Amino acid sequence: MEQEGYQTEVANSVEEALPRASRRNFDVVLTDLYMGHIGSMSGLDLVEKLHASAPHLPVILMTGQHTTEIAIQAIKLGAYDYFAKPDASAFTPSQKPWLWVRQLAEILQRAAASKLATEAVELPEDTPIWEEKRDRILGRSRGMREVYKEIGRLAATAVTVLIRGETGTGKELVARALYQHGGREDQPFIAVNCAAIPETLLESELFGHEAGAFTGARTRRIGRFEQAHHGTIFLDEIGDMSLATQAKLLRVLQEKTIQPLAGKDPIALDVRILAATHRDLEAAIAAGQFRSDLYFRLGEAVIRLPPLRERADDLAELAAYFVQRDGIELGWPTSTLAADGLRYLQEQPWPGNVRELRNVIRRAVLLARGYAITPQQLQKALNPVTPSEPPVDRSVAAHIGQLLDKARKGEVTGIESILRQTLETDLYSQAIALAEGDQSQAARWLGVSRPTMRDKLTKYGLFASTQFAA
Repeated sequence: MEQEGYQTEVANSVEEALPRASRRNFDVVLTDLYMGHIGSMSGLDLVEKLHASAPHLPVILMTGQHTTEIAIQAIKLGAYDYFAKPDASAFTPSQKPWLWVRQLAEILQRAAASKLATEAVELPEDTPIWEEKRDRILGRSRGMREVYKEIGRLAATAVTVLIRGETGTGKELVARALYQHGGREDQPFIAVNCAAIPETLLESELFGHEAGAFTGARTRRIGRFEQAHHGTIFLDEIGDMSLATQAKLLRVLQEKTIQPLAGKDPIALDVRILAATHRDLEAAIAAGQFRSDLYFRLGEAVIRLPPLRERADDLAELAAYFVQRDGIELGWPTSTLAADGLRYLQEQPWPGNVRELRNVIRRAVLLARGYAITPQQLQKALNPVTPSEPPVDRSVAAHIGQLLDKARKGEVTGIESILRQTLETDLYSQAIALAEGDQSQAARWLGVSRPTMRDKLTKYGLFASTQFAA
């Protein structure tokens, strides 16, 4: 750092650094996470104590421990930035250590400039790190580190957060991280996929209804908002909500109350709202499909998730995690991912993002059965239907033949209608299940409009018979 033009002062422990920081006016502090056997405190302790005593002093936490929890916790405690030291083996002798040292110098320069330019906004007090979950946010890429910083900055605040990103990028995982790092983690977390619920039922699902509100409403129903009282509600695919329901949601945001269907009195609620969408809301506003006032209300703060194609550095970690997880779940010896297999994955465009990668890895693990996963298996997992297969399954052709034979014998009539209903039921049920309840995504795959998708699902009763992941 001195060769980069900085005047430096070195402390060998947190205990040694704290009194120095109280006596000197430093422009920036750089601390490692672990101090070895020197002292009893870590870099996180230094971040927390310096932020409490000198909130405008930027502190950068540097560590070789590439974990999501540390990144989020550092920002929550008040760190200006988090720098993940790269693996030295990735560089040639001529590159070490200057390549990553210059990256660090750029961060230091920004931090020092921020201290001179403006006063830092105080961050919320610390809350416990969430317990390890089955699904985690993974990634060390620059884009994901920015996401972790935003989670740390916003988690314990009361602001409404709009999470934006393509389908399959992990928007619900970010919502759960905001919830688990906030001050409501001991209260309910209610997730609602707005695209997976028929529009005619969505208002009742969100706000509830009184007995007799409509035909079949024999008892009072508590809506998702009321279930989330004192907690957090996550409205996924908010961009697919109708204008009428958008108006009701806007009133909830403005007045902090809900009005159940056929209810006489509004119900005051304390609920933090998180929302997500893959849609271009600006274009939807221009087309008259989304309310601009609701857009501004929802977007008090925005977290943008990068698509997988912009996270090439994360692909190896994600693939390895899914390989290990699926092997454990299936009860098989853990497979390994061959080097050429990883190269094959890195060459793919991944339009379905992390969700698509997760499904491909699971199919590949099933094919490998504990052995190394090869590019051939990954190719088969990525394209489960081979080009040599006919576009119509033989069972369908056999079913047509059986119906025609019954019609010839006078045993059945109207087989065209029967066959269409059979095929459409199977087609729409499989599409919506594969899209995990995302009507817009399923409609795009089938080449039909969103209203057509909704009508078919309602017509064949697929909402009641199919369980979707949130």
